[in-house]
Amino acid sequence: MEQLVPLVGIARLAAEGHLLAEKRRVEYRTLPTRKWLTRCDSQRVPFHWSINPYRGCEYGCKYCYARFTHEFLERRSPDAFETEIYAKDWNAAAFHEELRSVKPGQIIGIGTATDPYQPVERKFRLTRQTIEALMTLQGISIFITTKSNLVTSDISLLKKLQKRNEVGVTLTVTTMDRELARLIEPYAPRPDLRMQAVAELAASGIPVGVIANPVLPLITDSEENLESVARTAKAAGACQFGANVVFLKTAAQRVFFPFLAERFPQHLRRYEHNFAAGAYLKGKYPERIRALANSIRERVGIQSRDMENITVPEIPGSQMLLF
Repeated sequence: MEQLVPLVGIARLAAEGHLLAEKRRVEYRTLPTRKWLTRCDSQRVPFHWSINPYRGCEYGCKYCYARFTHEFLERRSPDAFETEIYAKDWNAAAFHEELRSVKPGQIIGIGTATDPYQPVERKFRLTRQTIEALMTLQGISIFITTKSNLVTSDISLLKKLQKRNEVGVTLTVTTMDRELARLIEPYAPRPDLRMQAVAELAASGIPVGVIANPVLPLITDSEENLESVARTAKAAGACQFGANVVFLKTAAQRVFFPFLAERFPQHLRRYEHNFAAGAYLKGKYPERIRALANSIRERVGIQSRDMENITVPEIPGSQMLLF
């Protein structure tokens, strides 16, 4: 008889959670949480700290890099990341104690792995409670990344937070083509709704940028597509625009490659070949996309994001991958 290996760490905590609610394709569970603040040491992110009130994201973006995080919960089904959403247990006193570690001049990123304004936020308001708690800080930078127009519901809070700290919001918009967006981001708000949120944030005096991340080779990487996003962002009041190439870890490939086989079969072999050596593309292709983004910014009259200066280090002797 096979003996089950006992769960440890966050997988054990996830197993101890209980069902909060469910709907047609998604169930929501609690997640006992030791810490809300995560220290960031990676050179690929410009944050000192990150906060993700939820684990998993129900938007179902086919390319999502964060799918691998559900493997730590021992949830290895390809669609578990988008159908099993965990809401972290909220303890205001414990969170305020964690915030004592944040120093003036440091940067906190909210929504670095899962969308902080996905539909579950309407019910549990964990992102809102996080922002309210951050009011005790002074002299830090807080940046929110989301695909959701729900962020506008917290404009009044963000304006209060802005009085003693630097606050910014970034909306992700990969394409203005509604049909294409529905294919690659099936349950996310429409691109026009996201741009409407950009306009509301900008009109409220909250600095807002737009990123066309991730750029999907052969699908969203045309100059026409990227310039359309940049021009719409500029017209809505965005002050920054960025675009970086997709990276595909194994967990993401397990969802994205079957999607390609079904919807873009003509591109599947090239993706498989180009990502065979690893999750990150290197060489002339990402360099071309960076140059294209710079050219578009100059024509549109919009600034780059600070993150545009962060690149993946080349590995000596690595294959130069091209699309």
